[in-house]
Amino acid sequence: MFCIERNGSPPLPTVSILLGLVLGVLVFGATSLADDFPVPHLAEITSGGISGSLVICGGGTLPEAVIKRFVELAGGEQGRLVFISTAADNPDALDSTEIETDWHERGIPHVEVLHTTDRNQANTEDFVAPLKTATAVWFRGGQQSRLADAYVGTRVERELAELLKRGGVIGGTSAGAAIQSRLMIAFGNPEATVMQGLDLLPGAVIDQHFRQRDRQQRLATVLNDHPGHFGIGVDEGTAAIVQGRSIKILGDAMATICLAKSEKRPAKTYELKSGERADLTALRKAAIIRAGEMFPPSKYPEPNVPEGSLLIVGGGRLTPGVWKEFVNLAGGEGAKIVIVPTASERPSRGNEYTIKALKEAGAGEVTVLHTVDRTEADRTEFAEPLRTATGVWFGGGRQWRIVDAYAGTKTYDAFHEVLKRGGVIGGSSAGATIQGDYLARGNPLGNQDISAEGYEQGFAFLPGVAIDQHFTQRKRLPDLQGLIQDIPQLLGIGIDESTALVVQGNTARVLGENDVSFIHHS
Repeated sequence: MFCIERNGSPPLPTVSILLGLVLGVLVFGATSLADDFPVPHLAEITSGGISGSLVICGGGTLPEAVIKRFVELAGGEQGRLVFISTAADNPDALDSTEIETDWHERGIPHVEVLHTTDRNQANTEDFVAPLKTATAVWFRGGQQSRLADAYVGTRVERELAELLKRGGVIGGTSAGAAIQSRLMIAFGNPEATVMQGLDLLPGAVIDQHFRQRDRQQRLATVLNDHPGHFGIGVDEGTAAIVQGRSIKILGDAMATICLAKSEKRPAKTYELKSGERADLTALRKAAIIRAGEMFPPSKYPEPNVPEGSLLIVGGGRLTPGVWKEFVNLAGGEGAKIVIVPTASERPSRGNEYTIKALKEAGAGEVTVLHTVDRTEADRTEFAEPLRTATGVWFGGGRQWRIVDAYAGTKTYDAFHEVLKRGGVIGGSSAGATIQGDYLARGNPLGNQDISAEGYEQGFAFLPGVAIDQHFTQRKRLPDLQGLIQDIPQLLGIGIDESTALVVQGNTARVLGENDVSFIHHS
């Protein structure tokens, strides 16, 4: 039984997710061997995405806007382009002068055509020399297997990776798009033969001429046969431009994002028009999670905090009384507080205010802990301030940033150890939502969606719940109701601004000016 108290009033028996009640709201005041393409691991993902840029074109006639964008990314008049013609039916018959002239007219003065079918030649210093100074590479269309046979695993592939590391751009159309994923569709429709391509867009399977040649089923089949990958099917006259973790569509038609079905979820596809975006890191995570243990689980733990306390604030202005409560829970004058501002786009902003508020509330020692580097967060030395901390405060911003920085690291474990030692975990807005088991509003592209695949797992300081904030003020009740309708094994908690929920054991107290809502569904 999860109990609620209001500002010290006697405990009121309230919501239990075991109750056989209908959805309601309770409001209280304030073709290959599978081993060739193993399932990727979440630990492999760099949250910042790729280095450099990719321009992945679906074939057909490319709009001027796509060419212009590629030329800009190549450096324009300072650009140095290597044009790889190997995918063509007869690349030796192509007129190099004509190719160079075409790109000169588009704005790139330095152009070199590169081609071989000899892997030994592709491994020579002379052959890869143009790639060492290139700012851009373009793969023309044709047959992607020719590109794979010539270059995968050679020095050419290594130099392409180096080009991206120094901020260059790699583009291609049709076959020149397909080659950019490691798991590559070589040929065949609706049954595809796959082989290894270049690992430029990690975790993906790229298809092209997508809707024009009815390739939806073949991409879906490849994804079903190779768990842990997501698909992107690009239409003719269209490009997917990848920079960092952003995938932005440009052109005349659309790109289709595909996720394979899992044991708990059906296959998912959605279309992106020109100007719309997807998040590479979220797609990679979503695909891997679908391939792994069943998510969401059939049963979540009961909401309970057996050791320590939680103070969960719905955003807005925090009263001195809330700060005082947090410091008291952390030990009063002897409190050692660690502030984690990582959710903020500008994490240094606001720290002085938070430190001042904590000091005025009686905290003895306040330390700021921040990184966006998971490797750093996995160092024992980085997490050292948490070893003696009696309280942790998560600031507001976007909760996905906290996940990217700390999930699965030694710092994550150290957060939980603070709670186990009887300390307090607190936070407001994003710092409230991260405390739940299910991560509400985790979409890196915006905070309008209550759920976002790839970012659905919070830090579970309060197990079995999804926490939303700014609840009444931003009219978020229908969103949380919808989430609990979809995942009825969760308890939904919506916290208003300037309001806190204090949880100890299986009892909660409401502090502050407004309300806390509980949503359940048997």
